[in-house]
Amino acid sequence: MSPRAEDARRATPPGAPERAAASLAYFGNRLQAHDRTPTVIDSLAELLRGDFHVVTASDQHNQALRLLDMVRVLWRERRCDFVLIDTYSTRAFHYAVILGALCRRLGIRYVPIVHGGALAERLARSPRRSRRLFSGAWAIVAPSPYLQAVFARHGHPAKVIPNPLALERYDFAERPRPRARLLWVRALDRLYDPEMAVRVLARLDQRHPDATLCMVGPDKDGSAERVRALADRMGVAARLRMTGRLEPEAWRRLSRDYDVFLNTTTVDNAPVSVVEAMALGLPVVSTAVGGIPYLIEDGVDGLLVPAGDDAAMAASVERLIERPDVALSVSRAARRKADDFDAERVRQAWRRLLLGRATESAP
Repeated sequence: MSPRAEDARRATPPGAPERAAASLAYFGNRLQAHDRTPTVIDSLAELLRGDFHVVTASDQHNQALRLLDMVRVLWRERRCDFVLIDTYSTRAFHYAVILGALCRRLGIRYVPIVHGGALAERLARSPRRSRRLFSGAWAIVAPSPYLQAVFARHGHPAKVIPNPLALERYDFAERPRPRARLLWVRALDRLYDPEMAVRVLARLDQRHPDATLCMVGPDKDGSAERVRALADRMGVAARLRMTGRLEPEAWRRLSRDYDVFLNTTTVDNAPVSVVEAMALGLPVVSTAVGGIPYLIEDGVDGLLVPAGDDAAMAASVERLIERPDVALSVSRAARRKADDFDAERVRQAWRRLLLGRATESAP
């Protein structure tokens, strides 16, 4: 039990209900100021401030300094009621391991919020560290049933709370006569196979002289140069637009000029950009990897194809163009699915989790 929770317990008169948790320290990568894509902490921390006092860390760009900043803030906020830790499969996984160990030593209840389709590999690759981190957690939160199932297989029950989306900012627009105007929104990284989108464009260009592809997102590993080189070799460079990173409002406005959303990733969970596209009314054609089949039901609220299969993805786009009724049906169903991510629903789910169990002690 945290020191602050212990103080609350002592101050509560006998027979009276104990105080609800009121303070959170939330740790994740707040790197938007460094021209990086916003992460869940940017939206969720703000949402939780409606019910809790929330302190966040860290916005340090250097990884070592980021970890030091997180440890410093955790020590300063050691009397908080809960610690939330964004937990990824990459090197940031080690931040969670260290913060979790400190929380256990300090007696603070902590909640890993797990992200990323590659976490299954991380659980298998780091079994001892994973077991200590997740077995010692007060609760585990997964943004999708896919990750919930992954953790259940490893003996760690997780509660599903989706990543929040302020749906009132997403104006739904139907595309009654879709064209081969393609939108792709993600960090340019090999993991997300951005070059597949170029190959899809080249296939569509053979039958649709007005085919275009807009790619929105920062370059993480030199993929932008490879994408441009491939587009030049395939003769579609003039039909490719690359904007770099855009603020969410800017790409939402941009989306009005496009009719189909492509998601070409090789590993995934429940990508926010895909849910945003669903909310905006863009029919989604995605690779069927990781948690995507848990998010999209093929032929109902999106179309799914095998990873790396640009021919199948181009054929699915063709289907939407040739069958506007299918595109419209998929679009409407996808918007209904996006309602599950509504920020108010997510806020209430966090309230039920933290306030509903606030009197429980740490495992």
